[in-house]
Amino acid sequence: MHVDLPEKRYYSIGEVAKAFQVKPSLLRFWEKEFEQIKPKKKQSGTRKYTQENIKTIQYIHHLVKEKGMTLEGTKKQLLLKPKDDKKESILSKLESIKDSLEKLKIKL
Repeated sequence: MHVDLPEKRYYSIGEVAKAFQVKPSLLRFWEKEFEQIKPKKKQSGTRKYTQENIKTIQYIHHLVKEKGMTLEGTKKQLLLKPKDDKKESILSKLESIKDSLEKLKIKL
């Protein structure tokens, strides 16, 4: 599912709910169920979602609404996902360092 949100630092619960075509109450429920969703809260209690929160919600939405997974199954998938992201991130950084070293070697 493509999320149509403007590029900015924080999003309100209404904006996020509208983008995912769900009710704000579902987002509040998912916030209680999934520890990975932690929007910042103002002193008044207003939730402000970050880009990282949006990505997590998008993944949860995909698993629950599109694939039909249970909440327990989705929780297990979320526990596996960060490890894969870290590996990919490390690999891309190592490849970048390798490219830089090869360029230096050619210059010498």
